[in-house]
Order: sequence, then C-alpha cells, then structure tokens
Amino acid sequence: MTKQIIFSFTLLLTLGVFAYTINRIVSFFKLTRPFPIKDFGKRFWVMFDVAFLQSKIFRKPGIGLLHAFVFWGFCVILFGSIEMVIDGITGSERCLSGFGWLYDFIIASGDIYVYLVALSIVVFLSRRLFMHIKRFTGIEMEHKSHMDANIALTIILVLMLSLIGMNTFYSAAHPDDGAGVYPLSQFLALNFANMSMDSLNLFYEICWWTHILLIFLFANILPYSKHFHVFMSVPNVFLSRLDPLGKLPNMENVTREVKLMLNPDTAFTADASAQPISRFGVKDVEDVTWKNYFDSLSCTECGRCTSVCPANTTGKKLSPRKVMMNLRARMKEVGPLKVKNGKDFSDNRSLVKDWISEEEIWACTTCNACAQECPININHPTLIVDLRRYLVMEEAAAPAELNAIFTNIENNGAPWQFSSEDRMLWAKDLTINQETV
Repeated sequence: MTKQIIFSFTLLLTLGVFAYTINRIVSFFKLTRPFPIKDFGKRFWVMFDVAFLQSKIFRKPGIGLLHAFVFWGFCVILFGSIEMVIDGITGSERCLSGFGWLYDFIIASGDIYVYLVALSIVVFLSRRLFMHIKRFTGIEMEHKSHMDANIALTIILVLMLSLIGMNTFYSAAHPDDGAGVYPLSQFLALNFANMSMDSLNLFYEICWWTHILLIFLFANILPYSKHFHVFMSVPNVFLSRLDPLGKLPNMENVTREVKLMLNPDTAFTADASAQPISRFGVKDVEDVTWKNYFDSLSCTECGRCTSVCPANTTGKKLSPRKVMMNLRARMKEVGPLKVKNGKDFSDNRSLVKDWISEEEIWACTTCNACAQECPININHPTLIVDLRRYLVMEEAAAPAELNAIFTNIENNGAPWQFSSEDRMLWAKDLTINQETV
C-alpha cells in the first residue's frame, strides 16, 4: 500500500509539471498564424513511411539502422512502461500478462530491443564524445547544446540498463513461473541463480523504481531540450507539407489584393472589409504559422539539413538548422512576454536581424536540399522565403541586384534595363538561312 501511495503521488506530480509545461507551449502556439491541414489519408501514409519505417534515416545505412533500433525499441518498450504505471497504481504485478502469447511476444521483443537500444546509445555517445562529426558543429551549436544531447543519451542508457536489470532479476526470481519471455536476460539471470529470493526481489525493486522515476524525470526534461522530438517527431511527420518541395506557397493577403484589383466591385463587400490588415512575410514569431513553430520544437538538431546545404558548404553563413533553432529560441525569449502583455507587445527585437541576419536569409538558393534530407520532414525554405518577403515588401531591403530587377520590371515590364521597343534590336542584322530551317 505504501508503494502505491508513493507511486501515485509521484505520478500526479509528474503529470502536473508536464501539464504546466504543455499549457505554456500551447499559449505560445496561440501567438502564431493558422496553417490548414487536409488530406489525412495521404498524411497517414507519409507518417507510416517516414516515421515508423524510418525511410529517410536509412539514407545513412549504418547509423540509420542504429537510430531505427532506438525508435522501434521505444515503441515496443512503451508497452512495458504502461504496464508499470498500471502496476504502480493498482499494486498488481505484470497486470497485462493475461494477454497470453501476445504478451509473451511483446515482452520478448522488448527484451531483445533493450540490448539493441543500449548498444546504439553507447555508439551515439561515443560519436559525440570521441569523434569529430562535422554536422554536430556550427555557430548555433553552443556548449549547452552538446551537454543537452549527452545528458539525454546518458539518461536513455541508464533507462535501458535499469530495464535489463529488471528483466534479469525477475527471470532469476521466477525461472519457471514468471510472466513473459526474456530470450536474452534469462542468460544473465543464470549468474544470480544462487542469490536469495529476498535479494533478488530487492534488486528488482531498485531497478523498477530507478526505471520508472527516470521515465517521469525524462518526460519533464524533454520539452526543454532538443530531445523533445521524442514526442514531436511523429506528429510533425504527420503534419508534413504535402506540396512538391519546389512549390512555394502564395501569400493570402497578396492574392486577395490581386483579386480585388481584378474585380474592384468586391472591394467593399463584407468579406473583403472583414479581413484584418496583416504583415507581409515574417518579421517575428507572431508572423509564423503554428506549423513553423511546431517544426522548430521538433527539430532534432541532427545537422543533416546544414550538411547538404550548398550555401553552407561554400562558406556562407546560412545554416537551415540554425534558422529552426533561432525560431525556437526567439519564441522562448519573447513568448512569455507576449502571453503576459498581449500579442502586440514588443521588446524592440525581432526574429529578422536580431536572430537571423539578412546575409543568412539571402544566402538560401531554395534548392530544398535541406527539406529533402530532414528525417522528420521540416520544410526550411518556406520559412526562409517568408523572411525574405518581409524584407522586400515591408522594408524594401532586397540586395541591390534584386532592387535593380524590381525597378526594371516596374518601368519596362521585364528584368532588363531597356524598353520593350528595343528588345529585338539584337536580331536586327541577323539573316535566316532557309535551308537550315
């Protein structure tokens, strides 16, 4: 009974802290612009292919397979975690064992995956601590980013070791009458066959409490770390932009103005007058869509986007990863102030210029290599183009070369600096050989 009381209190505390965090994040989403979602059937297929089959991860086969082991392992081990919560509340033991062969299959799969996940985490930690992986570096990757990753990986490793301990001591204590099948841990259990039952139960309880308390702790650390993608990546893939990568979305407010110009009679209708005056493009966090912010929270900071960016590769300042990290950091900076003082509150800083420089914004070639490579389908170019749109349409701050083109289009109807009457002068003295036509 004491165990149930302590567990229930811990669970309620965990859920309370987590609910506070999620409520805080939801309040930030309310500051952003709408983003329509449709084509749910297609989205489920994309989620199955990219998230559950890990199709984009396998572009790097070796490390991709290890990452897939971690993801698939978490999916299987989640069943056991749910059982632990139920057991903790009710005081039962292995309450889901009534599922029979299905239970045995899931527990056996989990026992195999726990070793695969532990091995994968050791490899990941070794790569970060002892190997110089270029895509793990960059101006946006501060010391705290590396510490964040190392702490999260260490917690996951301890989670796996405590689960191995649970399976091992449970198998040793119940060699013939236990619930579930442990194809690997049963061999470790042979080393403890001579240990007393009290000692086996004690070590099992230590591993049990270590595992479940670390789960509770980890769940509340994740929203404040790069590993929030543990929760966010699958939903983010489901919410993927379904248009072809090269297609840039139109600006609704510009489209509306063009339609009004083509049909002025609609300018004074109720629908037209009801439309709020909005900013062109993105200047700050209140101008992004909620999907842009969702992308920033989902970003794994893996650096695959930046590693394939041609602008970054040629030495320019642009890093698609940095753009996402800056959006997240800017919302963390100004979001609480806007929630407290209203959406129109300004701290005299903005995402453009203060967090993301004009040089970075204009370095993008919109090749979409970053979006193609991102393992969770973040679309960086759409946000970068919206940042450009603000600079051009609100501040007329395009590079000189583009301003010259804009002027020529306005004056001559073409990007070239001569009138339409002179366009064919280049062909004035050319003759056409009829025999070659």
